[in-house]
Amino acid sequence: MIPTDPKAVVIGASAGALEALTSILPTLSGDFRLPIMVVVHIPPDKRSVLAELFGAKSSIEVIEVEDKEPIRPATAYFAPPDYHLLVEDQGTLGLTNEEPVLFSRPSIDVLFESAADVYGAAVVAVLLTGANHDGAKGLVAIARAGGHVIIQDPQTAFAAAMPEAGLALCPDATVLSLDGISEYLRRIG
Repeated sequence: MIPTDPKAVVIGASAGALEALTSILPTLSGDFRLPIMVVVHIPPDKRSVLAELFGAKSSIEVIEVEDKEPIRPATAYFAPPDYHLLVEDQGTLGLTNEEPVLFSRPSIDVLFESAADVYGAAVVAVLLTGANHDGAKGLVAIARAGGHVIIQDPQTAFAAAMPEAGLALCPDATVLSLDGISEYLRRIG
């Protein structure tokens, strides 16, 4: 199922995220029209190099979010360590250091739930590999808002717990391999 008028993509990943995202972000062309917000679980005491790493490999712009960051097309926004990433409205992203969710800050659930509130049916959520259940409740919020929910095939995930949790709560989600996710995003973007 292809959304009729998608406005944004949200992606969540944990264990195995680097490999999974390497199969997706560098495949998007520079004229990809949608913003992509990404949460990867990173230890709070570590500096993230994800934006630099994917910026060097990708045709789209890749940045680490600062509070009140303007949302632009053809840009991937990574949450910084120890901050939740929120979609504030269709124009800006925000950061908060509220309590961790499922021991995670940034939390995939926080991003997905705020994206559901702002974009409703115009958001596409992608839940990738991971070793906990963060993101599953956020997928439910997006599905209830009419957005499109995609889950990495747990059999292809480095850590299957996260996609399996997503499927348990969203059994009607579209399940795709990493190549399938990449192809899907290229079609909608």
